[in-house]
Amino acid sequence: MTLKFSPSGHRYWLDGKPVPGVTTLIGKGLPKPALPYWAAKCVAEYVADQPDAVDQLRMMGRAPMVAALKEVPWQARDEAAIRGTDVHALAERLVHGLEVEVPEHLLNHVEGYARFLDRWQVEPVLTEHAVASRKWWYAGTFDLIADVCALGKRLLVDLKTSKGVYGETALQTAAYASAEFYTTDGSDELALPEVDGIAVVHVTAEGSALYDLGDAADAFRIFTHVSWVAQQTDRIKQFVTAPLTPPSEDAA
Repeated sequence: MTLKFSPSGHRYWLDGKPVPGVTTLIGKGLPKPALPYWAAKCVAEYVADQPDAVDQLRMMGRAPMVAALKEVPWQARDEAAIRGTDVHALAERLVHGLEVEVPEHLLNHVEGYARFLDRWQVEPVLTEHAVASRKWWYAGTFDLIADVCALGKRLLVDLKTSKGVYGETALQTAAYASAEFYTTDGSDELALPEVDGIAVVHVTAEGSALYDLGDAADAFRIFTHVSWVAQQTDRIKQFVTAPLTPPSEDAA
């Protein structure tokens, strides 16, 4: 198998060697100045909105309380990730015209996405396939390549369920579109169909909106720079070694 993906660890192997994923590279190579503020807000909102739970934590002692509060942002992140995974699974079935059983808490997301598919006359070409590039040494999994008939274009589309959509998604989708091949079972390397552009669908409880992500070639050039920085992070750590020791007095 030339390309292997482990969903549990979200890791890829190419030609038997570990290969970084597109989202991992973007996460390591692109600054996220808003992240500390988001984490602080999560903890502050928890303390303000859950006084009883905070009192219970306080009774456990300072160290357990601090440890629990530190986990609040990552619990919120994990809950959002689970919601996103569930929506992606339902969306893949919907775009192929298959019936879905929708949990109550995702009903608005799914209904909005179904309206989006009808309104934009979306016809799927490929969904949820792993891609890779040996030249630039990355792998990833795209959500959807589809003919958006209302635009008369074939687009590589990413689905997002986050609170907003961000420019870094252009780097992500451009990397997928610029991969050297995709695979259906990890063995056969197939050429990606050419696309006219890259886009993101923001799937929320209020509905789904389509955003054009601009020049894919320009976004991919930026991605290669971000990827290079990301792959140097471990080398940067090695610049600091053990402290130097002064020459011995006997050598003076």
